[in-house]
Amino acid sequence: MDTRTNDPDDGLTGWRHPRRDAPLADVYRSVSVPRGGSNLRKLAAFLGPGYLVAVGYMDPGNWATSIAGGSRFGYTLLAVALVSNVMAIVLQALCARLAIASGRDLAQACRDAFPKAVAYPLWLMAELAIVATDLAEVIGTAVGLNLLFGLPLEIGVLVTALDVFLILYLQKLGFRYLEVMIVTLLGVIALCFGAQIVLADPEWGAVLRGFAPTTEIVTNPEMLYLALGILGATVMPHNLYLHSAIVQTRAYGSTIPEKRQALTFATIDSTVALMFALLINAAILILAAAAFHATGRKEVAELGDAYNLLSPLLGAAIAPTLFGIALLCCGLNSTVTATLAGQAVMEGFLDIRLPPWLRRLITRMVAIVPAAAVTIWYGDSGTARLLILSQVVLSLQLSFAVVPLVMFTASRAKMGPLVAPAWLVALACLIAAAIVGLNVKLVADFVLGA
Repeated sequence: MDTRTNDPDDGLTGWRHPRRDAPLADVYRSVSVPRGGSNLRKLAAFLGPGYLVAVGYMDPGNWATSIAGGSRFGYTLLAVALVSNVMAIVLQALCARLAIASGRDLAQACRDAFPKAVAYPLWLMAELAIVATDLAEVIGTAVGLNLLFGLPLEIGVLVTALDVFLILYLQKLGFRYLEVMIVTLLGVIALCFGAQIVLADPEWGAVLRGFAPTTEIVTNPEMLYLALGILGATVMPHNLYLHSAIVQTRAYGSTIPEKRQALTFATIDSTVALMFALLINAAILILAAAAFHATGRKEVAELGDAYNLLSPLLGAAIAPTLFGIALLCCGLNSTVTATLAGQAVMEGFLDIRLPPWLRRLITRMVAIVPAAAVTIWYGDSGTARLLILSQVVLSLQLSFAVVPLVMFTASRAKMGPLVAPAWLVALACLIAAAIVGLNVKLVADFVLGA
């Protein structure tokens, strides 16, 4: 398999540097796409990357912000989950467009488009986002292991580092095996939450009203803080880097018609997967609103507290077990995808060439060591604060990934015939402006002590 991409850039003149090594070179173009046959068969070949991306939209960080938001404000923040998901669909479609049109993932595009004085700070911001992401995954997996098996938090943190070997084994079998594992765990999560929603019996009229935005979300600083946490937990910076890399595991050809078809199928894949993620995110918030807010328990934020309260509140002993199983599956899934994202970020920005096992070990340690240290330092009592804080940090980092992404996909010199249409660029600019504006308001409220 040829992993070099230093062929001419197909007439793309907007890049400072030519293409070099392929993204995630050990799995680059490793999944074949039928050249003939029906479009349904071709679409099936593209299904998978979207679900790896969707994992990041329902990770343990989402749980903390959604549980806190649902217990505190009922169904009100469902609107934020919906709007965030729409933003995510647009941005992930742009990631697929960037990858297919330019042959670069987002990290490589930043490296090839900007001078080092800009690219290196962007790399540091991306690494900070990976650390914040891993903090959520480490805590979620460790808490899940603790709730289900009584494993101490410190041991659970160390167990999460073993995902490196799981990824290496599955990718040795083939990237499809990794995707099958992810989708299987997502199915378990969906079944667990479906059962819990039935037990919680929410007020469906209030649920529907919760999807309508209100001005209070922006004017109430406490609600805005949680809303930004939900935004950061939904539209995650590492997913933009990850998606633009793993789309290129498909061997979709090099002609413009083949690339257009690949873009269509990749967009369908990510859109359907993210709608599934919305259902899970909404289910978490609805469960918290129905089980906690409706019963007067408006301060529930810790995952452990939620686990312990579900049985007496829902009247079913199996409820907390379902919660714990779903949390553990989310944590396992998320650590795998965060590790892949960390590899794409470090390889893309720094253009390092190391054996796959060593690359993954280094990128994993860069992210997990600070995350594990903070988790062990704070212990069980501070997990909710850490999870919510990690999601707000992700939200603040989001601008540094979204703005370059919009810039690249709007440039005909960088994208050629697959440049984003004007309406999509306008929508993406609105999304970027909204993200930047909300982050500025959050920082201003913090500085002014609002």
